[in-house]
Amino acid sequence: MKFVINFSIAQWRAWAPGLESVDDWQAWSRQPVVLPASDAAPDVSFLPAMQRRRLSRLARMAFSVGWPLAEGRADLPLVFISRHGETPRTFEILKDLAADQPLSPTQFSLSVHNAVIGLWSIMRGETSEMTALAATGDGLEHGVLEAAALLNEGSPAVLLVITEEQPPEVYAPWVNDVPFPYAMGLLLTPGDDWQLELSAPDGQMPGGDWPHALDLLRTLLNNETTCQHAWKNRVWTWQRNR
Repeated sequence: MKFVINFSIAQWRAWAPGLESVDDWQAWSRQPVVLPASDAAPDVSFLPAMQRRRLSRLARMAFSVGWPLAEGRADLPLVFISRHGETPRTFEILKDLAADQPLSPTQFSLSVHNAVIGLWSIMRGETSEMTALAATGDGLEHGVLEAAALLNEGSPAVLLVITEEQPPEVYAPWVNDVPFPYAMGLLLTPGDDWQLELSAPDGQMPGGDWPHALDLLRTLLNNETTCQHAWKNRVWTWQRNR
């Protein structure tokens, strides 16, 4: 059984430490490498200083790619995707618990998975539909399905933001799918420039070298027409039609 949706990608933006411009990403896409560890964070100087102070790097990454795409668009639904979410912030809370220290209500409230879309709603005064997803290795595609449903209901555009933070080193034995911190934003609109097909695997499918979002970004930058992602019993095929 196959499932197919159609949509257009009107605009995109991406960020990772040292990769901010289209030229930076173009160079990386031609020779993709794991970036060195870095504490660099994206520039979110478009936000007031008091608001910036509340944002973790994960949130800053989401805002840095999403805010420019949302500029001038009122009532823009948002689909936010992150497999691991605010893992560094959560780990600090767990360390405080282990040390029998009092917990910060603010830290806890900002650690939950929908904290980013809550901050987005407050800072932009946005009250349209927003969804936060955590869908293992193919969260990007599940996010596109959610966005396609919103487009089908009549939304003229949907903002999709996917971002992952580098987990603390203690998680290394269990979390190996974040080569470096990254964020990607897609402004999706109705159309048929792109087709996403879900099907069952025909035999054993090899795993990809990079997270799905980074593979898609390489497809966009290299003007390729097709990319395919396999995860468990699902095969996702992206097809550029024009």
